[in-house]
Amino acid sequence: MKYRFSSCFVMKGVFILDTQKSNSFSVQKLIQEKKKKKNTAGMIEKIMPYILFLAAAVSVLTTIGIIFTLIFETFLFFDAVSVKEFFTAKKWYPFSETQGSFGILPLISGTLKVTLIATIVAVPIGLTSAIFLSEYASDRTRRIIKPILEVLAGIPTIVYGFFALTFVTPLLREFIPSLEIFNALSPGIVIGIMITPMITSLSEDAMSAVPNSMREGALALGSTKFEVAIKVVLPAAISGIVASIVLAISRAIGETMIVAVAGGSTPNLDWDVTSSIQTMTAYIVQVSQGDAGYGTTIYYSIYAVGMTLFVFTLVMNLFAQYITRRFREEY
Repeated sequence: MKYRFSSCFVMKGVFILDTQKSNSFSVQKLIQEKKKKKNTAGMIEKIMPYILFLAAAVSVLTTIGIIFTLIFETFLFFDAVSVKEFFTAKKWYPFSETQGSFGILPLISGTLKVTLIATIVAVPIGLTSAIFLSEYASDRTRRIIKPILEVLAGIPTIVYGFFALTFVTPLLREFIPSLEIFNALSPGIVIGIMITPMITSLSEDAMSAVPNSMREGALALGSTKFEVAIKVVLPAAISGIVASIVLAISRAIGETMIVAVAGGSTPNLDWDVTSSIQTMTAYIVQVSQGDAGYGTTIYYSIYAVGMTLFVFTLVMNLFAQYITRRFREEY
């Protein structure tokens, strides 16, 4: 009996020893795996700042490269055409067989006509839509309508261009018989439709950021829901609303395919919206299609026009940032 007890004790001791060895081995393995994971995480932490910096540097260098290219090629253009003629001449006939005229005012006029029409269309629709989504629509209605509006921003602009040429222009000619096939009115309206989702989305976000306590306080004082929206929420979100409008206008200034398809290619210095026009972007498209040889004055003119367009959009974006900082309300 004593022998059997000793045997069981010995065997139990061996079993305990084996278990301790197994536990010791598994703990060492876990420690090693933990160290490997820690080393891997440490390497990622060291590498990621360089990768992120490289991504940011690519964006900055690309912007600098674009600006440098525009400036360099623009100077080559001004070696052949005087700056005074470019900004003061009232005719733009670069393809003239005799001596071409390079006055950018007709192109600026066409661009501003289309942009003004687009702004008149987009701002009322965009703001009223934003007010409805922010102040009147239920959560379910907002989840349905807002994505539908934002789908408009994803439609290719070439589709908008053919829509303006084949549908909007014939429809407008029913009411305005003197309207030409290519005109400023039709692309201006369609561009306004295109930039409406930008104004709606950004303005609705700005209005939604206004605290509900301001709405509740105005309602408690006897204001109607419409008065709260117009006299309380709208002024409180004015910085975001103005910024959205300015960004939408800069988008309209830089629009290319709609005006290239439906606007025509006749640069005129006037305010007639029923006749053919040519914008700065449409001219760049025309020359880029191969109408001018490389190294000619006409070829370099697209860089001068592009530089002018770049300055326009840059000023608009800087103005939007100034408005945002100047009138921002923090709650």
